[in-house]
Amino acid sequence: MNMKKRILLLSFLFTTMLAGAQSYGEIGLFGGGSYYLGDLNPGSQFLLTKPAAGAFIRHNFNERTAIRGSFTYGTLHGDDAISKVNTNRNLNFTSHISDISATFEFNFYEYFIGSLRHFVTPYMYGGASVFFFNPKATYNGVTYELQGLSTEGQGSSAFPERKAYKRTGFSIPFGIGVKYSINSFIGMSLDWRMHKTFTDYIDDVSTTYYLDLQGMTPGEAEPFEIASDPGLNHNSGMQRGDSKYNDWYSFVGISISLRLNYLERERCLNVFY
Repeated sequence: MNMKKRILLLSFLFTTMLAGAQSYGEIGLFGGGSYYLGDLNPGSQFLLTKPAAGAFIRHNFNERTAIRGSFTYGTLHGDDAISKVNTNRNLNFTSHISDISATFEFNFYEYFIGSLRHFVTPYMYGGASVFFFNPKATYNGVTYELQGLSTEGQGSSAFPERKAYKRTGFSIPFGIGVKYSINSFIGMSLDWRMHKTFTDYIDDVSTTYYLDLQGMTPGEAEPFEIASDPGLNHNSGMQRGDSKYNDWYSFVGISISLRLNYLERERCLNVFY
């Protein structure tokens, strides 16, 4: 088969695929909650969930596959006094998080907005994202911005190998959900999205204490000492976090989307839809 015939055959196959596909776009809004897993909450799903919201755009290649770009904004919170993991440590943090994700979606059924046959389907997805965070903590009514205080000795002469962490990171988002077609133009979904990150400092906790503060009184302590060890009951080298495991964050909620047809008139060749 010569090159010209191959090109004609590929063109025919591509055109045939498009003729039977429901290719269209969507724009939508997300509302729900966000939470984190890390040193201050190693394993309790949905603990201290805070409000989250976002927007997204989706391109559906066909009834099975789609890509989605999204922006989500939420709040992450952790507190030893609530999780009860290490009450002697008595650390807490709060961080706003902004996430920009691109994910590939797979529908278990041949779903599209407006379908009368498969108007509901489970789906799963995965991709990549970049996120921005800035952990803060509140002790005795005073709020501290933690990254600049080097609470584990980052950049100090005692621990020169510890570098200041960045407040921008990359993650691998993946999740599951259910899509539902309300009518010919509007769809909704319920989904749970988890993010595996490559940093252990979303909560500003990772390694060991670097100061000898045991026995010091609060009136003697500097702000960076309070932020590092609010109980003033640890010495240098004592365990503060667990650097073996990086932090995670998650979003869970409901999305509403509006169908956008790319052509003025779109025909469906399958009478069962």
